[in-house]
Amino acid sequence: MENRYNKRIPVNSEVLSKIAQIDELKGLWRGSLDINPQILTRLKKSVIITSTGASTRIEGSQMNDRAIEKFLKSLKSNPPLNRDEEEVAGYADLLGKVFDNWQQMKLSESLILSFHEVLLHYSKKDHLHKGKYKTKENLVVAQIDLGEQIVIFKPTEAWLTKKEMDDVLYWTHQSQDEKMLHPLLIIANFIFEFLAIHPFTDGNGRLSRVLTNLLLLQSGYEYTPYVSLEEIIEERKDDYYDALRQTQKYHKTEEENINQWLSFFLDTLLAQAKKAKELVENDDPTKLLSGRQSEIYTIFQTESLSVMDIKSNLQHIPEITIKQSLARLVSLKLIERIGLGSATRYIKLK
Repeated sequence: MENRYNKRIPVNSEVLSKIAQIDELKGLWRGSLDINPQILTRLKKSVIITSTGASTRIEGSQMNDRAIEKFLKSLKSNPPLNRDEEEVAGYADLLGKVFDNWQQMKLSESLILSFHEVLLHYSKKDHLHKGKYKTKENLVVAQIDLGEQIVIFKPTEAWLTKKEMDDVLYWTHQSQDEKMLHPLLIIANFIFEFLAIHPFTDGNGRLSRVLTNLLLLQSGYEYTPYVSLEEIIEERKDDYYDALRQTQKYHKTEEENINQWLSFFLDTLLAQAKKAKELVENDDPTKLLSGRQSEIYTIFQTESLSVMDIKSNLQHIPEITIKQSLARLVSLKLIERIGLGSATRYIKLK
């Protein structure tokens, strides 16, 4: 088993080059960090909202970041009313716990089960299986025309789930202790195997992304809470699923390797690290914006703008993306929301 995990990891010049670039940027963050603590606090709160929105939308949620921010502010007095709100509440709670307590957490079966319970804490339909490995077979499917589904991957059988999770956890700890592999290779291999096993009835994708955040923090990538990894994955969602599908179809075969998944994984981390570098160099939250968010922010001058004003200027950007981008700009204190409902307008903060 140990040989199988090691054998499938491609260590070539391209992989090593990407890792070197990521680690150079990691060192820059650690050695040059001089960002206003208030900005860091604001960024962490913003990233929890952004990452929650991105991670749940990857799995089919329809809530934009503005709706998520409003919902989370009232969560204590207003419990979730639907499936999307249940998933958002659980993800935000779990990610916040990881960002605040990662130094006291040790990767283990009990930790993963407890994470799953927190993730699905608010979910009414999942109360019987939250915090427990699956007891029935689950399939990874894709929707095609007319609501028909096709099976794209058959994960580990339920009766083998605990054994295979024990195996990959043992390999991960051993690899970390021996330091024979770079931490990013260990994380990529663990997350791929976790998704291939698909150990839970529901919540596997979301949980894999929280675990990625945890393992990155524990490996010294301290900018993780300030630059949303989930947002980058959402922007590349088609590539994300394609990389997993192309890699999973060789799972447990003689041709098994994680090259395509590893390439996507490292590209995503490199994009995250570059955003962290820009933040360090500029002490400027605008450097954390995606391409479309920057494009929307650029059109703000002195006058206030409505969603429809922005849409008329940027017709190539869908309205839902405009609304999500505006919520991000508000959370970063780059613009201010004025008015309510159909009268809502936005103005640039100086």
